[in-house]
Amino acid sequence: MKVLIVGASGLVGTAAANAFHDAGWDVIAASRRFPDLIRGADHLKIDLQDADACAAAARDLSDITHVVYTAVYEMPGLVAGWSDPHQIETNGQMIRNLLEPLRSSAALQHVTLLQGTKAYGATVRPMRIPARESQPRVEHPNFYWLQQDYLVQTGLPHTILRPQLIVGPNHGVVMNLPPIIGAYAALRHAEGQPFSFPGGADWVWEAVDTRLVANACVWAATHEVAHGETYNLTNGEVFTWRDMWPAMAEALGVEVGPDEPQSMAAYMSSRAQRWQSIVSEHNLQPISLETLLGESHFYADLCFASGATEPPPPTYVSTIKIKQHGFTDTWNTEESFCEWLRDLQARRVIPALGG
Repeated sequence: MKVLIVGASGLVGTAAANAFHDAGWDVIAASRRFPDLIRGADHLKIDLQDADACAAAARDLSDITHVVYTAVYEMPGLVAGWSDPHQIETNGQMIRNLLEPLRSSAALQHVTLLQGTKAYGATVRPMRIPARESQPRVEHPNFYWLQQDYLVQTGLPHTILRPQLIVGPNHGVVMNLPPIIGAYAALRHAEGQPFSFPGGADWVWEAVDTRLVANACVWAATHEVAHGETYNLTNGEVFTWRDMWPAMAEALGVEVGPDEPQSMAAYMSSRAQRWQSIVSEHNLQPISLETLLGESHFYADLCFASGATEPPPPTYVSTIKIKQHGFTDTWNTEESFCEWLRDLQARRVIPALGG
C-alpha cells in the first residue's frame, strides 16, 4: 500500500503523512513547500497548477494505490476568495491536473478528498442544525462541488471528509489559529498589554484536532464501508473562545485582560517590526510575521466574530454517521489548542513567556 498525500505541507496533509507512516504505509508527500513536520516520507515537489509537471510526476508514481487530496488554492484575504470564480476554477483544475495522468499510470484503489463545513452554505444562509451529510446540496459558489463532481465522474472509490475548524502545529497556512493566538499573545506582552480577547459576541464553535482528521484518512482508506461516503468530523464537543481563553493564557505564560475588540488581521499585519524584535529577544526561528501568519489572521477574525454585537448563526454539524460506521475518535478541544501552543513554543516558533 502506497499513499500519495497531496498538499503535505498543510495542516491535514502533514498529519496524514505522519499517520499513514505510523500505520506502516509507504508515503509520498507532495507539495510546493517542503513539509518540515513530516517524518518517514519521501517528498515530491510539485505545482498542481502546472499540468505538464503533474503529467511528468505521474509517470514516476505508477505504484501509488491511494491518494489523500488536501491541497487548496486560496486568494489573499481568504474569505472573499471563497466565492471567487478564479479561485473556484483553479481548485477544480488542480485536482484534474493531478488525477487525470495518475489514473492512467497507477491502479488507484481509493481517493480521500477534503472539504469543509462551508459545504452546508453558511456563507450564504444559516445552516440547518445540525448539518447532516444526507441533507440536499446547498448550491452556492465554491470549489467543493467542482472537485466532488469530477471525482464522482472518474468512478474512483472515494471518501469525502468535512472537518470543522482544524487545530494543529503548522504555521504559514491559510486556516490555523494556534500560531496566530501565540503570536498575538507575544505581541501584547511586548507592548505591556494583557492577553485580551479581541473578538465580538460569543459564538459557540466545534473544532477538530488535525490528528483526528489524519486518523480518519487512514480509516477511510482501509474500510470499504467508507467508500462513496461523506463524513463530518469534529472533536465531539463544543466550546466558546472566552471560556477557553484562560487555559490558553496559562499555556502561553501570559495574563488574561478585559476584552479588547479589534481586528486580528489589522493588529497583526501592522506589527512586523515588533515581531522581529521578539524573534531576536527570544531566539526564535527566523520566521517573518508574514510567513508565520499565512492567511490565518483573516480566519481569526471570522472565528472570533470580530465586530459582531450579536452571535452569528450556529454552525454545528452531526458526526453520528462516521461513528455509526466505525470511526469513533474524540479529542479534548482545550487540550488540543494548549498542546499545539506548547508545541509551537518548543519548536521556537513563538516565545515561552512564563516564569
